[in-house]
Amino acid sequence: MKVESLVNIIGSDFYTGVPDSQLKALCNYLMGTYGIDPHHHVIAANEGNCTALAAGYHLATGKVPVVYMQNSGEGNVINPVASLLNDKVYAIPVVFIIGWRGEPGIHDEPQHIYQGEVTVKLLDDMGIKSFVISQDTTEEEVTKVMAEFNELLGEGKDVAFVIRKGALSYDGKVEYKNDNTMVREEIIQHIVKASGEDPIVSTTGKASRELFETRVANGQSHKYDFLTVGSMGHSSSIALGVAINKPDTRVWCVDGDGAVLMHMGSMAVLGANKPSNLIHIVINNGAHETVGGMPTVAGSVDLVGIARACGYPYAVRVEDFDSLDRELEAAKTRNELSLIEVSCSIGARADLGRPTTTALENKNNFMEYLKTL
Repeated sequence: MKVESLVNIIGSDFYTGVPDSQLKALCNYLMGTYGIDPHHHVIAANEGNCTALAAGYHLATGKVPVVYMQNSGEGNVINPVASLLNDKVYAIPVVFIIGWRGEPGIHDEPQHIYQGEVTVKLLDDMGIKSFVISQDTTEEEVTKVMAEFNELLGEGKDVAFVIRKGALSYDGKVEYKNDNTMVREEIIQHIVKASGEDPIVSTTGKASRELFETRVANGQSHKYDFLTVGSMGHSSSIALGVAINKPDTRVWCVDGDGAVLMHMGSMAVLGANKPSNLIHIVINNGAHETVGGMPTVAGSVDLVGIARACGYPYAVRVEDFDSLDRELEAAKTRNELSLIEVSCSIGARADLGRPTTTALENKNNFMEYLKTL
């Protein structure tokens, strides 16, 4: 169905969420209609943030907000749903729109398989009445369901529309770009060259895919890399766990701006522990590119300043490859926790592949390699 029809049926004038490729039609509609307008549309750092933001909107206006997200974000909303929104607590009504990645019977990436299996069950467990929208769902069906949902919302309960692949469409065109010149895949190639045989922990999305393909192009083993294909925002914490327990091994973390924003508290923990053998690289294109290119707030955030305030002994931002190469080499001999923020363009190869090894193979190969260090 047309995304405009769903929006009209729901009838809310405030949306907040974290972008999802399954919800690209909705995200593009919101960007095309509102852009980033705090009165109508806010892209949050994580799904728990936008749930709390929605609660604040309701407290101030008395109206019902909409929170959109990929189903992987259900874990981030469990706490605010159970301890804030629930009708046994503050009874704050919210409409959730959830992209169903890993739906049983539909091929998807390994990080989505289990989450897809439990998507509707988690909603049931949280007392959230849900309705699944498919490609053949009619406006009349959604209108009827929304009438039932409105009764529940009036009682301070929460409801959810779960969106199957291809269920929503939008004819408008939205272009996402910035003025940066460095391409992420080339940035990763420079990192791989500098890191040699050091272990790398890479973040969710295209960065891990490009790291995998760089190893293939170089004829190198994948044993050096832990690809954090899911668990967005946690790659730096994984890298910290490795670095603490392999103190004589230099560890690299290839992170993204959306991931850093999602769980920024990890930077404070990194800064407090100051592992001298960890190099934290944040590739910042100011976008949730892997799921469509919608903006993050990182384009206007001083990540270097944040890192220093969190206790990183060294932090720097680079905008060209000569500066990147100098900082990568310097970080190798500094023996201090270092952050390198790299300005990056939006975009990737149309034929970018995906890892051909399984998640378990990746883990086992990486662990076996770490035993040798």
